[in-house]
Amino acid sequence: MVTILYFAWVREQVGLGEEQVVLPVDVITLADLARWLASRGGGYAAAFGTMTKLRAAVDQVMVALDAKVHGAREIAFFPPVTGG
Repeated sequence: MVTILYFAWVREQVGLGEEQVVLPVDVITLADLARWLASRGGGYAAAFGTMTKLRAAVDQVMVALDAKVHGAREIAFFPPVTGG
C-alpha cells in the first residue's frame, strides 16, 4: 500500500488531497502510475492526461516520471513550481 498525495490543481481535479492505494503489478514507474490513475476516468483523467504538466516526489525526494515506484511509501504529484 502506498500513500498518494495530490497538490494544487491536481488535488482540485482529483477531488482528494491524498489516498492510499495498492499499486497494480504492472505499475513500475511514476509514468505508469499516472497512466493507471488517468484510466480511473473523471477528474483523474483530467489531472493525469498530460504528464508534461506534472512533477512528482517519491518519499519526499523530487524525481523524474521515469523513476521506479517499487518500495515507495509516499508519492506526491503536483504542478511545476513557478517563482515570482
